[in-house]
Amino acid sequence: MSSSAWNSQQYLKFAGERTQPSIDLAARVPLGAPKRVIDLGCGPGNSTAILAARWPDAEITGIDNSPEMLAQARTDFPAMRWIEGDIAGWRAERPFDLVFSNAALQWVPDHAALLPELLAQVAPGGCLAIQMPRNFDNPAHALMRAVAKDGPWEARLDEVSGRLPTEPPGFYYDLLGPRAAKLELWETEYQHVLANAEAILEWVKGTGLRPFIDPLPSGEREQYLARYLERLRAAYPPQADGKVILPFRRLFILATAR
Repeated sequence: MSSSAWNSQQYLKFAGERTQPSIDLAARVPLGAPKRVIDLGCGPGNSTAILAARWPDAEITGIDNSPEMLAQARTDFPAMRWIEGDIAGWRAERPFDLVFSNAALQWVPDHAALLPELLAQVAPGGCLAIQMPRNFDNPAHALMRAVAKDGPWEARLDEVSGRLPTEPPGFYYDLLGPRAAKLELWETEYQHVLANAEAILEWVKGTGLRPFIDPLPSGEREQYLARYLERLRAAYPPQADGKVILPFRRLFILATAR
């Protein structure tokens, strides 16, 4: 993935839709009063705020590798603790009661090594709670890869165009089941009602489209976006009122530490 800056304002254009899965995940965490909570890949702090609202007495920390996202988090939630760092190399000084991650781990490779290590950072009886998108086969994402293979940028985008970062549920069951006292997995497909295909483009520009357009010079980027939008319009025809529906499947994991 490109190391260019994240745009918190672009990301938060759909703050309600992006935050809802963290609300749903936090609601299922079977902990009454965790003392220490960390939000991995906290972004601009929207998911961290959900944790603070549910457990107001907990010591809550957010960690992210984007200075731009953390600057927004510090502005919006100055009372919380924010740390700049990479999830892949993060290790707790002492175990947390809740290690929480909403829509971040899909950016981190090698889940077979990563997730057991994250579970090891959880105190006995605590939880590892994860939500990741698993919609990379739907048209919005498939078309990113198709356009990447259909233009002068093909060689530059070859590596990213083949990446499907979230594994099927069975992979995580086999990985975490033997290591956890209890494991729950479920999927939810949200049906997001958006204004038009242009709104879908704005949505993915804040996240999944970034690895495809960030490496491109401005002229090619505009050409790529024009082709992609044309295909989005065909893939997501308007409803009777002119709006479009964007299905978005997400995988949820709750692992209780032994």
